[in-house]
Amino acid sequence: MKKRLYNIIFEHDTKAGRAFDIALLWMILFSVVIVIIESIPEVHEAFFKEFYTIEWVLTILFSIEYILRIWTSPKPFRYIFSFWGLVDLLSIIPTYFDLFFAGYHYLLTVRIFRLLRVFRILKLVRFNREAQMLFNALKASSYKISVFLMTVLTMVTILGTLMYVIEGSENNFTSIPQSIYWAIVTVTTVGFGDIVPQTVLGKFLSSLAMIMGYAIIAVPTGIITVELSKNKSKVCGNCSTENPISANFCSQCGKEITQLPDAS
Repeated sequence: MKKRLYNIIFEHDTKAGRAFDIALLWMILFSVVIVIIESIPEVHEAFFKEFYTIEWVLTILFSIEYILRIWTSPKPFRYIFSFWGLVDLLSIIPTYFDLFFAGYHYLLTVRIFRLLRVFRILKLVRFNREAQMLFNALKASSYKISVFLMTVLTMVTILGTLMYVIEGSENNFTSIPQSIYWAIVTVTTVGFGDIVPQTVLGKFLSSLAMIMGYAIIAVPTGIITVELSKNKSKVCGNCSTENPISANFCSQCGKEITQLPDAS
C-alpha cells in the first residue's frame, strides 16, 4: 500500500497520479482565492465563521497530504528539507499558528503568518508541465544569467557613479546609492521620474542608459529561449499524448511509454 500511495502522490505520469494532482491543484487554487477574498474587511466580518471552517478543512487536508508524502517517501528527511517539502510545510503552518497566538497584541504577527498561506500557490508549479519546463530552463541557464546580472550590476554602478559626479546633490543625486537606484530604474526602462537629470551631459548619459536598456532586456529572454528549445517530449504510442521526457507512463491512458522522445 505504501508503494501504491507513493506512485499516486509522487509519480505524476500515472493515471492515478494525474487525478491526484488535478484534485490537489483545484484545492490549492480554491484555498488561495479564499485567502485573497478573506482579506476584504467587509467580507471577512460577514462570513468569518464560514472562512474559519473552510480554512481548517483545507489545512487538515493539506496536513494529511504532507504526512503522506513524508510516510511514503524513501528518504523522508530529504523530502522535509527539500524546496517542495518546505513549501508544503509553509502552506499549513500559518493556520496552526493561530491556535497559539490569538491575543490582540499578536494580531499583526498573526496576520503576517496567515497571509503566508498564499504561498500555497507555489505548490501549483509542481503540477504544471509548462511551469516545470520553464523552471528547468531557468535552472539550466542559471550560470549565464548570473554572469549577465553581474554585468548589469557593474554597468549600473558605473552609470550611477558618473551621474552622481555630473549632476550632484543640487539635482537630487544626493549619493551614489541614490544615483545607482536612478540607473536601475532607467536601464530597466521603468522610468519613475522621481529623479531626473538637469544638465546636458546628464541627459546625454541618461539617453545612452535608456538605449542600452532595450538591448539588456533581450539578453535573458534569448538565454532562456535557447534552453526551452532543448526540451523534448515523449509521445505515447497508444493515445499519441505528449508527456515529459522523464515520464515512464502516459498521463492520459496510463500505458507504459516505449516510444523514443519526439525529435520535434
